[in-house]
Amino acid sequence: MDFKPIQFFDHPIEVLFETPPALEKSPDCPDGFVWNTQTYRVIELLASWSDFTRRDRAARNMRPSHAAVASNRGSLGVGRFYFRVRADNGQVFDIYYDRAPRDADRRKGEWFVYRELTEGGENV
Repeated sequence: MDFKPIQFFDHPIEVLFETPPALEKSPDCPDGFVWNTQTYRVIELLASWSDFTRRDRAARNMRPSHAAVASNRGSLGVGRFYFRVRADNGQVFDIYYDRAPRDADRRKGEWFVYRELTEGGENV
């Protein structure tokens, strides 16, 4: 399927799991999410991928040999897990979990709605 982004958000969301993931820092696709007080139920997982690119300070604080290994499996607090999902209202979103801790209160990382997409056709 060919998808084209129509809106970019990068807003935090609260995710919903019927069964919590076994590994919090390597989660599966959530069963739904709450964004701007609206609840979206995930009815279809269209794609998933991960990105373990080290950003900002983290990109400069590792030996090249260790960085090569970390780029394939991640390292402490580094990495994003992306999920392209279809919601119960028909909208298609890319959502992601960012494992980077923000501060002492948010060590487990955060979830975000990244963008909304449309199937094929031209960008709106």
